[in-house]
Amino acid sequence: MRFSLLLPLFLLTIAVSGQGVTYHADVAPIIHENCTECHRAGEIGPMPFTTYEEVAAYGEFIEYVTSIGYMPPWTPDPDYQHFLGERSLSQEDVETLSAWVDAGKPEGNPAENPGLPVFPEGSQVGTPDLIIGMPEPYVHGGDNTEQYQVFVIPTDFEEDVAIRAVEVRTGNGAIAHHAILGIDISGTAQELDAASPGMGYESFGDFGFDAYENFFAGWAPGIEAVIHPEGLGRVIPAGSDLLLQMHYGPTGVEQSDQTELNLFFCDEEIEREVVTGIMGPWTLGEPFVIPPNQVKTFHGEYLIPTDLSLLNITPHSHLIGASWEVFATSPNGADTIPLISIPEWDFNWQGMFTFPTLTKVPAGYTMEAIASYDNTADNPFNPNDPPQTVYYGDLTGDEMFFVFFNFVPYQEGDENISMSSSTFSGITEDHAEEANFRLQPNPAGMRVQLLNDPALLGTLWSLSDPMGRVVDKGIFRSTSQFLDIESMSEGVYLFRCRAGIERLVIQH
Repeated sequence: MRFSLLLPLFLLTIAVSGQGVTYHADVAPIIHENCTECHRAGEIGPMPFTTYEEVAAYGEFIEYVTSIGYMPPWTPDPDYQHFLGERSLSQEDVETLSAWVDAGKPEGNPAENPGLPVFPEGSQVGTPDLIIGMPEPYVHGGDNTEQYQVFVIPTDFEEDVAIRAVEVRTGNGAIAHHAILGIDISGTAQELDAASPGMGYESFGDFGFDAYENFFAGWAPGIEAVIHPEGLGRVIPAGSDLLLQMHYGPTGVEQSDQTELNLFFCDEEIEREVVTGIMGPWTLGEPFVIPPNQVKTFHGEYLIPTDLSLLNITPHSHLIGASWEVFATSPNGADTIPLISIPEWDFNWQGMFTFPTLTKVPAGYTMEAIASYDNTADNPFNPNDPPQTVYYGDLTGDEMFFVFFNFVPYQEGDENISMSSSTFSGITEDHAEEANFRLQPNPAGMRVQLLNDPALLGTLWSLSDPMGRVVDKGIFRSTSQFLDIESMSEGVYLFRCRAGIERLVIQH
């Protein structure tokens, strides 16, 4: 018995030792499922990972960044709070990549490649209902300065339109630092545009006036479009203009950008409009000044006036930002709701982090945000050498203290509304009913391959135990992806998706 238990471990060790590990059979499934979504033409990854040649050229680099946990990028602490789209590799995946590199990056048999994932064209979400944006490319001067430029985009809507999602598609990721969307119903932005030479007008930090609702959506590298559950959405008023404020980073040569917006409409009239709350430096109770050669911590507080349901949360600071923790406490301090913790802030990977379900924060609770800033010479990202006093400002070398959070007024049962179930791919229900899928192998012991029609891309699947409890869930992101079941107990499970239900037998 002892020998029979040790034998599988021995065989597993041989399997990952480098002998027999090939790109097509072992590495391609890992790369396709975790990397290719961003590392392909038109996305933010600086190099494509779609073929053996492309991946092998960066094999040693991939091994290094995955071994230290830098890739796939994910900054929130999963032991503090979970969010949708958490990116991580299993230890087995990391060891497989390392073994492949150590073995000389063998290609293997192309017939064993699971196939390149099928992604929506020109979108990470699906097929948009409307694509609007800058009418022509904007040229950012090569004088090594930053630029905040506001572009006015008429919607020409004859009636109010409810938006389920808005996706910002930048035309040049090399200079696009971030984008902020606002709404103007007054025509003021068009007047400012007309008075300024060229396309758009310059405005740092805001839109140059009090725009309606001021903030509509935002984008930064690492931020994916938020798709609202049924009954919730944003509203673009009839006859209004969308304002696109682009922050372009410094460049030594002229570069152009033509950013587009993908709009996804709500199928039915919404019941609640999503609103954005903001914690800023005015919530601190002290001046926002960071002296040189110090690690400075600020503590902001925001009283919740009425019961809220949070959809997502976005802390924001700049280069000397070091860490964030945001939570909500009851008036007597007996209850604490953890919202987000980022132990090591990374300016290059910001995010709008969406809760798995709507998260209630009761009236009378205080939302507290604690942010630290490292303004010492030990901080390799410090823009000043030697360190200088840093103040609030819009430029990258300045600093910020902001927490954005999207919410709706609370309704009973909100805790059961899943944000992941709001994912969609723009396909029709009729088309989804025609789709099919297959679990392979079944029964299975360590992992299952999900094979499905392209019609299911972007839709939700779930795996439930015999008691009906959801033990795993996700999104069909390719026509062939893998589900790790090694840690699950033996038994019969139900795999559900829009195309139907299938029994999965797990036998270790």
